[in-house]
Amino acid sequence: MTNPYFPLLIALAASAVVALAGLGLSHLLGPSKKSKVKSQNYECGVEPTSTHLHEGRFPIKYYLVAMLFIIFDIEVVFMYPWAVAFNQLGLFGLVTMLTFITLITVPYAYVWRRGGLDY
Repeated sequence: MTNPYFPLLIALAASAVVALAGLGLSHLLGPSKKSKVKSQNYECGVEPTSTHLHEGRFPIKYYLVAMLFIIFDIEVVFMYPWAVAFNQLGLFGLVTMLTFITLITVPYAYVWRRGGLDY
């Protein structure tokens, strides 16, 4: 009789082989010519002008908006099952969801008030 974890071991080994083969093939077949342009940082379409290079930082407003989108997208994902089971959850479910919405809305109001969404 074989070990019940043997199929899991085979799946892990197969995934490791595929991952390592992909890395090896990209190293062997990929372009290897280095240049100054390829070595520069790429920051979401913002050209690395001399002003930004001397400051040492790129504007982070794009990242802030992206993170807010992800947070509110996750909030909607959690609100859908709550809305489906609202009658079964009763007052406890209502209080829990109001707490959750408050915990998500407070940072949003903070970022909005500080001007993080202004361009």
